[in-house]
Amino acid sequence: MTTQARESGSWQYRALNSMNPGLDHLSLGLGDLVDAGVPVVAGTADLQYSNGLNRFHDEHPERFIQFGISEQHMVSAAAGMAASGLMPFVATFASFLGLLCCEQIRMDVAYTRLPVRLVGHHTGISLGFYGTSHHATEDISTMRALAGLTVVSPSDGPQLRAAIRASADWAEPIYFRIGRGRDPQIYDDGVEFVFGKGVEHRRGADVTFIACGSLVHPALAAAEELNARGISAGVIDMPTIKPLDEELIRDVAGRTGVIVTAEEHNVLGGLGSAVAEVLAEHPSGARLVRHGMKDEYSLIAAPTRLYAHYRFDAAGLVSVAEQALA
Repeated sequence: MTTQARESGSWQYRALNSMNPGLDHLSLGLGDLVDAGVPVVAGTADLQYSNGLNRFHDEHPERFIQFGISEQHMVSAAAGMAASGLMPFVATFASFLGLLCCEQIRMDVAYTRLPVRLVGHHTGISLGFYGTSHHATEDISTMRALAGLTVVSPSDGPQLRAAIRASADWAEPIYFRIGRGRDPQIYDDGVEFVFGKGVEHRRGADVTFIACGSLVHPALAAAEELNARGISAGVIDMPTIKPLDEELIRDVAGRTGVIVTAEEHNVLGGLGSAVAEVLAEHPSGARLVRHGMKDEYSLIAAPTRLYAHYRFDAAGLVSVAEQALA
């Protein structure tokens, strides 16, 4: 099926994915690779309707594998397919992929440096009422600790699709960390993606947010509010957590008073820790505040209420920045 037909879609696809439109870009990105002649295979652990891969299955059934509720087997099988010359993308809830499958990812994928693409979706606390067993607030720390594994956290659908396209020329295995597909769109369709590079949306002399994934859009809204209050606030989207854009971090640290890292993840081992490591090795005058889960397990509630409680929304990030500046 052509890219044009895939993007127009049918009403069935739109109905199935209308609640999580950002995840639609997972299938769109895989379709781009198929059109480019990349030997893509997609698999999931009984979650094709949760991650939108049902669309890819209907368009390319010969390239789709339903593994059932067998996540560890799925990862090891993906390594085998990669060793045979294919480029497998396997997707399931991040809580299962980044934690349950850590041994298989380490030994079968990262150690062997095979081009497997691991897609952990519904990250952070986005599964709300499903509770701790389904929340993923430790996956960045576990995945970035594995040698040879690239860690990417796109902030919206177009950036996810761009990262998937760019992965065709990336030799290392990749862990894609994506939300539930309801994040507001930040980038235009067709945006370019470069592994290891951050995106500076605006400069701030007083405070700069360095955010990833679902907290990039709230950070942009928070910066706008802070600037309206006379506080010079900047925003950096850091979609590649490993390898990190250390040059940009050092540059920003030399021209802003406070850096606030924002992530839907434990502050231990995540984006905040990665930025702290850079600043520890390259001291600057900037103060660092790591904002995320404070080494705790989330309460159980609707996602929007959890985001407000943990100050992951725009109003919360404004208060975090003001508190840091005070």
